[in-house]
Amino acid sequence: MAKAKSAFVCTECGAEYSKWQGQCSSCREWNTLSEVRLASARPGGGAAPSTTGRSGYAGIVSREVIHLAAVDLSEVPRFSSTFGEFDRVLGGGLVPGSAVLLGGHPGAGKSTLLLQTACKLAQHKSALYVTGEESLSQVAMRAHRLQLPTQGLKMLAETSVETILAVAERERPEVLIIDSIQTMHLDDIASAPGGVAQVRESAAALTRFAKQSNTVLLLVGHVTKDGSLAGPKVLEHMIDASLLLEGGADSRFRTLRGQKNRFGAVNELGVFAMLEHGLKEVKNPSAIFLSRSEEQSSGSLVMVVWEGTRPILVEVQALLDDSALGNPRRVAVGLDHNRLAMLLAVLHRHGGLFTGDQDVFLNVVGGVKVLETSADLAVLLAVVSSLQSRPLPRELVVFGEVGLSGEIRPVPSGQERIVEAAKHGFTRAIVPRGNAPKSSPPGMQVIAVDKLAEAIEAL
Repeated sequence: MAKAKSAFVCTECGAEYSKWQGQCSSCREWNTLSEVRLASARPGGGAAPSTTGRSGYAGIVSREVIHLAAVDLSEVPRFSSTFGEFDRVLGGGLVPGSAVLLGGHPGAGKSTLLLQTACKLAQHKSALYVTGEESLSQVAMRAHRLQLPTQGLKMLAETSVETILAVAERERPEVLIIDSIQTMHLDDIASAPGGVAQVRESAAALTRFAKQSNTVLLLVGHVTKDGSLAGPKVLEHMIDASLLLEGGADSRFRTLRGQKNRFGAVNELGVFAMLEHGLKEVKNPSAIFLSRSEEQSSGSLVMVVWEGTRPILVEVQALLDDSALGNPRRVAVGLDHNRLAMLLAVLHRHGGLFTGDQDVFLNVVGGVKVLETSADLAVLLAVVSSLQSRPLPRELVVFGEVGLSGEIRPVPSGQERIVEAAKHGFTRAIVPRGNAPKSSPPGMQVIAVDKLAEAIEAL
């Protein structure tokens, strides 16, 4: 018998190697290569017979080539997932024939969100929920506790991909949910479920079925300790959308963020609240993240961040204290730690305020992760407020990017950010001069600044 060919795949970056090695040459990670058995060649081997005698591929060309201008530009058909926030992150709804991966930490609410979605979709569409981690009675108990409509939803407790595909071929569901991909296995793959080979080939087989049958495929995926999706990185290349549900067990709120989306933007953010009867979408996140105390305190400031297609007002808190260590601590929760160190250096060089002997702690209230640079100015002004122990006005809102030379750079959608702040009752705003509107909203005083020193003086 011919020896089965295999390759070694890095679980971090997806790079392939012909033999095992301790360190991946692409991402420089150690002990991340796992063996994957390659598909065997077709019986008989060799190239396809040539019909021209000159090219081995001339006899297999059967499809016609068309011009790009002739491609149909009709709207991609979508249907709602019954959750507006879920549809927002997906780019407008579920697309038939698409494969969506939903990841998150244990307890984040992945199964709850998909069970709620499946039960509601099953009232007017054919849906099949495949559970590989829980029994059917456990899923039924959760649906009863969440008071979900259970009529119409088809259930299957199975981990064999071959059996799942056979049942799906017979039932022809419009929505197929797999919970979770780490428990699925193929019989001809000689490795344990959850391994690199099993996850990769199982996802490929399910995705292939979804494309051929025009079925919406929803996969549940676990994450590792560092927050990355468990399994090979190439899994993200097979699917159409990769979503991450974030939120700790001690928080009532969950954020759904897109990491990859072939049918929409990847910077959208959906907000949910975990209540007694499951996840409930939050249509006005700013009202929740701005639940501030009545007492004024130094180091607290509201900033406007842009998530996808809407602005969100969040509160940033800074606390500075005399450090008893030779190397003061820099702790940032919800913000980039490296960017905080850079901003403190800009504050010293161009703002004249020294924080080298202070422990600096930053926190974005509500568990929101701020990824854009428009929070720079708000972070520095909150640090200044805490350093001088002077509370800032409660009606003040700030946004703007800070450069290394101390300049305040404009950010996208500045006018919309100011209008959103005015809707929530804010009357003063410190913004980059490039974002200053020609006419301010009624009751809003906009202070435009060019340099960091001007912003500090404007306080």
